[in-house]
Amino acid sequence: MEKILISACLLGVNCKYNGKNNYIPLIEELKKKYDLVPVCPEVIGGLSIPRNPSEINGDRVISNKGIDLTSNFLSGAYQALQLVDLSNINIAILKDGSPSCGSTYIYDGTFTKNKISGMGITAKLLKENNIKIYNENEIEELLNL
Repeated sequence: MEKILISACLLGVNCKYNGKNNYIPLIEELKKKYDLVPVCPEVIGGLSIPRNPSEINGDRVISNKGIDLTSNFLSGAYQALQLVDLSNINIAILKDGSPSCGSTYIYDGTFTKNKISGMGITAKLLKENNIKIYNENEIEELLNL
């Protein structure tokens, strides 16, 4: 069975910044077709659950308290890349909007809920390493492959 890296929050793991998750019932259908490998780059990068929200501002990731968390986000991204390399994974399903996992949009760094086109730290690194990135709104596409 083909392996897919997936944002752990989409599987129902309470690892979001606020201690909650982004579970999507359609994931159950994916489990029948793929071996899902969960990851939360922010947690493996050393951040706590819960944690202050963070947004990308320029080339840095800053919390809403003004703390630079870029090194944690980079660490998590490189560990996710290592996981895909070790597990021979070519596809990832990542939570859009996240400063780690966003694949089509992220928040603009002002903490005003303004969305901009862009990619999170992990999504960008994985894409640069030829991993096909999907977001939670593209799950049906994977079910039809």
